[in-house]
Amino acid sequence: MEAHLGDQLVIESTMSGATRRDGEIVGLHHEDGTPPYDVRWSDTNEVTLVFPGPDAHVNHLEHTPPGTAHGSSSRAAGDGPAAAEQAPSAHPFGPGDIGRRVITERQRQGLSREETARRARMSPGYLAYLEEYPADPSKAALISLADALGTTATALRGGGVDLPPGQGQAPLHPRLRDLGTDECRALLSTHGVGRVAVTAPDGHPAVVPVNYEVVDDAIVFRTAPDSLLAAAVGTEVAFEVDHVDEPLSQGWSVLAVGPAGVVAEADAVRRLTGQAHTAPWPGGARDMWVSIRAVSLTGRRITAADE
Repeated sequence: MEAHLGDQLVIESTMSGATRRDGEIVGLHHEDGTPPYDVRWSDTNEVTLVFPGPDAHVNHLEHTPPGTAHGSSSRAAGDGPAAAEQAPSAHPFGPGDIGRRVITERQRQGLSREETARRARMSPGYLAYLEEYPADPSKAALISLADALGTTATALRGGGVDLPPGQGQAPLHPRLRDLGTDECRALLSTHGVGRVAVTAPDGHPAVVPVNYEVVDDAIVFRTAPDSLLAAAVGTEVAFEVDHVDEPLSQGWSVLAVGPAGVVAEADAVRRLTGQAHTAPWPGGARDMWVSIRAVSLTGRRITAADE
């Protein structure tokens, strides 16, 4: 018996009344993929060490859409050039964040999918699945893949939340382009966390992060009546939101400039409060709604030159 990370182990018990069990192989103990295996069982989600008996067999994962059972094959997906031919085509929804980061790290090092899978002791078919689908690999599979790529599982998941963004290297051939108004509106989306730039009463500039909503083309947020943001009502302010994808060295920013006004009409306040996606993260009494009507909406995006 030979297996790869991500393959499915099936126990077809011959005992009368026994239940068939299956699980994902999340750990290997031998380079050649022979038993024993660490298996995460589908019925309990527990990981146990398994020495498969004669009633067990391995389904080598070739390609399965998310939410379906693992496919089976009479041969391991990584054997010979046929593996490249069997690689799945891109999912209509595109890869997830982990898949995009894996592809980028692999291409930076000039590694083929087959070589990366060999280093990670993983089926090329399973690696293709991770790269082309919005997949959620097991912790063991992600650690093995990170080791093969010379990075960390945290980086592949987009971790590092306690570090300032942008500490990585710039892409090889970066391209900076301006965004149109419609694309800026789409990136603002319906809600998120952004920053409001105001002039403080002492004349100094200040930038304050806020949880915001987008309602009827207005950017709205809650604050306390005695706050710095409340004092900026009636003046022109700037609102900025951005996103940095550290492993891909890519990102975008949108800047809205316009007058800040208080939402005073009771029905409007009730509607905003009832439809809000989240309460303000800082907590406390923040029941004053402020609206920014953008008179200027601009943005920029950094990508690799070939995208």
